[in-house]
Amino acid sequence: MTATTDPFVPEITPVDTRYVWCDGAGDIRGGENYRPAALGHPRVYMEIDEKGYVDCGYCDRRFVLNGPAGEHGNREIGPGDLPAPADGSVN
Repeated sequence: MTATTDPFVPEITPVDTRYVWCDGAGDIRGGENYRPAALGHPRVYMEIDEKGYVDCGYCDRRFVLNGPAGEHGNREIGPGDLPAPADGSVN
């Protein structure tokens, strides 16, 4: 399961920078006398790590890093990704 195909992530937002923010109201329409941020959550700032993505703790929106840096770490660790303890590479 990759960062962009997780069925438990309600929304995926591709980004070009490791530092992102979320207020939960990015896709809520705005207009005169209508403040979409009031319908979201407090603004939080996050940093994308070596996995290539980060999830918002409030709304579960996933921010996935575009480009080569994100392509290398765009999936979660699976059982076959770790060395076996008997091969001498793990202390």
